[in-house]
Amino acid sequence: MPPITCAMTAATRALYEGIFVGSRAALARAITLVESRNNNNFQQGQCLLARLLEHQRDLKESGEFKETVRLGISGPPGVGKSTFIESFGCHLLSMGKTLAVLTIDPTSSLTGGSILGDKTRMPRLSAHPQAFVRPSPSGGVLGQVINAQCDGGVARSTNDAIVLCESSGYDVVIVETVGVGQSEIAVADMVDLFMLMLPPAGGDELQGIKRGIMELSDLVIINKADGDLARVARQAQIEYTSALKLLRRRHRKWDPEVFAVSAVKETGLHDVWEGVERFCEAMGREEIELRRGKQYQRWMWRYVEDRLLAHFKGDQQTQHMIEELESLLLDQMITPGAAAEDLLIAYFNNHNTAPVFTPNPQPSSTISSVSNC
Repeated sequence: MPPITCAMTAATRALYEGIFVGSRAALARAITLVESRNNNNFQQGQCLLARLLEHQRDLKESGEFKETVRLGISGPPGVGKSTFIESFGCHLLSMGKTLAVLTIDPTSSLTGGSILGDKTRMPRLSAHPQAFVRPSPSGGVLGQVINAQCDGGVARSTNDAIVLCESSGYDVVIVETVGVGQSEIAVADMVDLFMLMLPPAGGDELQGIKRGIMELSDLVIINKADGDLARVARQAQIEYTSALKLLRRRHRKWDPEVFAVSAVKETGLHDVWEGVERFCEAMGREEIELRRGKQYQRWMWRYVEDRLLAHFKGDQQTQHMIEELESLLLDQMITPGAAAEDLLIAYFNNHNTAPVFTPNPQPSSTISSVSNC
């Protein structure tokens, strides 16, 4: 086991101790810490996570570790994700489970804050002592993976927030995304089981569901199966079940299942939970832990990209060049690819590092040559 060399401040240690006693206030502050873009806060957040992971390893070795389930939920806007999560969450609470919900909200381009405010749409869960609801702004334009602070609507630090929630003792952690762009891919890469929620539809509407998102799904949930839509939802359940058989299986040990539920009437919720239990039993704990480890490997590179981009943009020696290139791009006098290559060459030269790509041989790629055109 590699030694942990970072030192926690008194404030971070207080959060560490508060998490173990189940303090929701300490958990909320810890998530704020790992979400911070401040470098000192980032270092303290990673130190806190390292200590928690070390404690989890000790518990696993002693056989005292409390197994958790990580669930991801996505779907088109208006399908009723928040309503379902509240009804499903209350059902889990009635079974004696504890629940943490991490919702990723669209970000305001003006203030940087959450737009939807999912916490206000889950009043029962928010007020329940055995539940924790945390909305987080996605941090950028929805669906743009290139944004340094979000990955398709999934906040950069959501993966860390999951670890914090598990360390606080929650049995189930649910991650809800904004349901646009690449959010489904990102959330599926940080949870054990991915649920796709869809409205009651079939026939031609079934053809509109992208194959890629269907292949990611472990469970498909048809919501709003009540009233006049009950029959339509049941028919959609049959059609989606047939459609999934034609797609490549995501897991060797699991065939995706389809459920028709009503979040408003709270019907079909226990069937969904039984589907989750069947999935966990079929996969086995060893396979789930292996998948989590591979997810950690992939998220490491996303952190590398994030930190490198932040360092690149903060480099004083390339700031003036960025401004000049952006001005040329605004006038469409240079291509984005050529501008990016010039920036990278200048950055590597400033830091005495050879670029790993071939410089653009076209003389028009440089600022001076474009300015003389």
